[in-house]
This record gives sequence, structure tokens and C-alpha cells, in this order.
Amino acid sequence: MASEISLDQISNFKENFKDRKDSKVIERAVTHQGILATSADFESDRKMDPTFSIDLSTGKVPDQKQSGRCWMFAALNTMRHHLMNDLKVEDGFELSQNFTNFWDKFEKSNYFLENVLKTANQPLDSRKVAWLMETPQQDGGQWDMLCALIEKYGIVPKYAMPETFNSEKSAQLNKFLNLKLRHDAIILRKMVSDNQSKDQINSKKNAMLSDIYRMLVYSLGEPTDKFDFEYRDKDKNYHIDRNITPKQFYEKYIKLDLEDYVSFINAPTKDKPYHKTYTIEMLGNVVNGRPVKHLNLPMDTLKQLVIKQLQNGESVWFGSDVGQSSNSKKGIMDTKLYAPDELFDTDLTLSKAQRLDYSESLMTHAMVITGVDLVDGKPTKWKVENSWGEKVGTKGYFVMSDSWMNEFVYQFVINKKYLPKDILEEQKQEPKVLLPWDPMGALA
Repeated sequence: MASEISLDQISNFKENFKDRKDSKVIERAVTHQGILATSADFESDRKMDPTFSIDLSTGKVPDQKQSGRCWMFAALNTMRHHLMNDLKVEDGFELSQNFTNFWDKFEKSNYFLENVLKTANQPLDSRKVAWLMETPQQDGGQWDMLCALIEKYGIVPKYAMPETFNSEKSAQLNKFLNLKLRHDAIILRKMVSDNQSKDQINSKKNAMLSDIYRMLVYSLGEPTDKFDFEYRDKDKNYHIDRNITPKQFYEKYIKLDLEDYVSFINAPTKDKPYHKTYTIEMLGNVVNGRPVKHLNLPMDTLKQLVIKQLQNGESVWFGSDVGQSSNSKKGIMDTKLYAPDELFDTDLTLSKAQRLDYSESLMTHAMVITGVDLVDGKPTKWKVENSWGEKVGTKGYFVMSDSWMNEFVYQFVINKKYLPKDILEEQKQEPKVLLPWDPMGALA
């Protein structure tokens, strides 16, 4: 039988509150300043000084504005670092986030419609169909999804496809694109239930994609097929490469073999043993493109791989839960930044595994590690390039404590050349397929 709250209980709670000598002082502080400001530990500010023993020069920090494209910005930032170093391009050079954004939304639309057809015989209230309809597409993504886009479409400099109102403020486009996709889902499900032929269904889906392409062109502009790549290097020398395609640009100037970069996760939950690979059902964008695949490893192992990559002058893409114990204005991510448990005098502790299992945390944001401070060979703090512009942190760069990495970082991308043989072999395993709503399927 359920137990309700009695008036006697409330009376006792009131007396317990009054018996605490500091209750009114804390109440006044929290009601006027808020929980975070009142529980802030300023010792964290001192320890999170933005000075690092390994510090890569990666240039001006871009701004994703009011969009959820952090995964895209972070990945393209790692790639522009290579180009800027190779060509000695002036600081401020960017790759077009809108170009990959256009193709991502177009491919995600097709991916959604294909999943609608795969689940068309399931009832609307089945968990998979309900999950699918909840968010037909969104701005977020994962590393492997960006690789799938680049392998198919290439990339371009920012000036070849600049930002638009709808790329920088994506809410309106997402609203109406998802409305269109749900509308089309109704039609496709009915066609399947009416036993219409595959040719009829494919013809209808093709017409739907034509409409979606038009919506995206109106909102984001039409992607360029060819462009002139021109720039001045730091010595003011002018360079131009005429009539180049996006794929040619990537192959000639970025020159990264994306097959060399693999995704690792740190998920210390019982359902995901370490040294095994995982993928997520219905997670992706390009149909028949590169699948999402993760190898789960202990955090200490992952840190050593990250350090090795940094020592070789290469930044590291990573995914985390940025809203946990962080201050965007100061650019600090630290488990000691706030002490709400001390403020409320209650136990608020959860392990990393418990946060994942009980929906307290998951990957929400991707950034780039560009430095680390090593003391006696061990990391104490990490330098992070964000994608929120230069008005936050130290000109857009954040400081992440090593303890924060332990608790709130879930994914890293590492070049195969830094991996020992045993990990290379583990990465080749056929992945276990996780359910669509697994926290490791969260989009940054």
C-alpha cells in the first residue's frame, strides 16, 4: 500500500529545519544567489589555472551559435588544425560546418524514413517506434557519423558555404523538418499496411526526399559542387587551386585517412564489459555508410592514448556531459567546482556507472583536447578547445580537471598508430548491438 505524507511528518520536518542554527542563513544565501553560486568552491579557480606542460597551438575558437552541432565543429576543428599547420594558413581559417550540416540533415532524413519502413509492422506504441518518432532528426551526432558524411561528400572551406540564419539558429528548421518527417512516416506506414509494392513505396520516398532537399536548400543554401580554394599563408604569399570538388579538397589538403581514427568509450556499467566493441541500433545518418562503433576501455588506458596523441602534436576529439560541475563563463570543468552536497548537508554521490544506469548523465557535448599538464608523468588538468566562441573561458578555451575527465568524459577518438597491438585486435571485434536508447547512443 502506498504511503502518503502526513501532516505530522511535515510538522516534524519544520521542527528539524528550525533546530538547525544555520538554516535561515543558508536559505537567505540560496534564495538570493542560487544553488551553484552559493556552493561554489573558489579553490577550484586557483587550481584550474590555464597553463599546461603540453599545449598545442590550434588557433581561434569557432562559435556554433544557437545550434547543436558541437560534434561537427569539434571534428572539423581537429581537421583544420592539420591544414593550418601544413599550409601555414592565417589564424581564423575554418572549414564549412554548414556544408556538412546540410548533408547530415539530408542523410538523417533518409535514415529516418528507412527506419520507419523497417518498423512499419510494429504498433505505434512499441518502444522502438515511439523512440523513433520522438526525434526524427536533430543537430547532434557522433564521430563516425561525420566520417560517413566526409567519405561521401567531402568538405569545403567556410567561405565556400558560409553559415545562414538557420544553420546558426537551428530551432525553426528542426521543427518543420521533423514535422515533415512525421507527416511522411504516416504515409509510409500506411503504404506498408496496404501492401503496396516496393517500387511504389520507393517512388513515394523519393518524392519525399525531393521535398526535403528543397526545404534544406531554402534554409541552408545549396551545397557547392566545385569552388576555388584560395588563401594567403603567414608569409602573405597568395595561393589558389581552381575548380576543385569537396572530395578533392579533403583528399588533397586535409589528407587524413578516416579509417585510421577509431572511437573509444569509457562506460563502466555491468552490461558493457571492457575490451569489447559496441554499436547502437538505429543510430547513424548515411545509409550503408560508416557505422558507429566503439571499443570500451578503462579510463587510465584511454588517458595514456590521449597523451601519446597530444605528444605527437595531434589534438583529440572527445565527448562528455558538459553541464555537470562546469562554469562556461570561467571555462572550468572540475568536480570540486561546486559542493551542493555540503550546502544541503545530504548525500548526492553517484558512481559513473550509476549515473549512466539511472539517467543522471550521458554524452551531451563534443570538444577537442589540445593540451595537458603532466606532473611526474601524470595528468592533473587538460586544455580543451570548445565551440562557443571567444567570449567564454580563456578566449574560448576551457580547463578540465583530471577528476572531471574520470567522471564525465565518455568518448575519445584516437589514431590507430598510437594503439598497441592488443587494442588494435580488440577493436576488430564484431560489435554487440545496443538498444536505441542506450546512453552510449547519445548524440553530442
